[in-house]
Amino acid sequence: MPAPTHLDPRLLRAFVTVAEELHFTRAAARLYVAQQALSRDVRRLEREVGAELFVRTTRQVTLTADGERLLPYARRALTAQEELLAAFGQARPLLVDLNSPGLGTPRQVLHRARELAPEHELMARYESGLTGAAGELLAGRLDASFGRFAGLEPALRAQLEHQLVRYEPMAIVLPEDHRLVSLEAVPLAELAGETVYAGAGNPRTPEWTDLARRLFEGRGIEIAPPLPLAVGDEEFERIMAKTRCPVLAVVDFPDMPRTVRRPLVDPVPLSPVSLVWRKGLVHPAFDALRRAAAGLTAEEGWLRLPVGGWIPAIDKRSPNVQK
Repeated sequence: MPAPTHLDPRLLRAFVTVAEELHFTRAAARLYVAQQALSRDVRRLEREVGAELFVRTTRQVTLTADGERLLPYARRALTAQEELLAAFGQARPLLVDLNSPGLGTPRQVLHRARELAPEHELMARYESGLTGAAGELLAGRLDASFGRFAGLEPALRAQLEHQLVRYEPMAIVLPEDHRLVSLEAVPLAELAGETVYAGAGNPRTPEWTDLARRLFEGRGIEIAPPLPLAVGDEEFERIMAKTRCPVLAVVDFPDMPRTVRRPLVDPVPLSPVSLVWRKGLVHPAFDALRRAAAGLTAEEGWLRLPVGGWIPAIDKRSPNVQK
């Protein structure tokens, strides 16, 4: 690999993100860039270092030997850049976990925060669940995340703070030929006898499975046993086709091929979504993130409980931080 004379940090960040995700679509979503632009940056970096960094097929992306060799150097270079900027009063990026590229509430908050603080960089991450993100928050590898705070273990809650953002209505994702697809909204009683996937066995999302367990209790609805983790739309579609299992979701869950999404009613189950951060977090863009969340909560009425709304009792007892 020839030694380049200069490497644009943007190209290194694109390379590191693809190396971490091993998926160009997810990496592009995480960086908030078009996939075509991301691919172009990676190709430019490959030209500049004179080596192929990834093996790309229609099914997977893997690092080449040169990519493996470059990765630790690229990470150190980006860390050094962040430390240099911080030493001269320029903050590092605020790292904000949105859980999943398709979820609307965290994405809307981040977009508003970027409008409020255009002078700062707020970068998206995707940890797929609040429990999975909590360890990254405490280790300082993430600054903020979103999710159901009351569903975390007490030891984790004690080290974190949160700001309630939304009671998000829940939905059911059904195979397109399921018996309930003709309904515009699905009463919970209609799911009696069904087995519903709610993330059981996923170590990153036990707070979601716990919410489902509390919702289904006494209603004759079973939680599906652990399934292979679905990372990305293609894998989710494949698992849905194989299991034919309804999936518990939220109303803004992204559309998936050969499925339909229906809101749940009678009662209307609500998923409490909080902005969550580690205690003592200091960052110049963090105030903008909190103001963005509070502004959208007020404007959109996200904390208004609908008639017949349901949230677990434990979530009602979880104190909200409003400083």
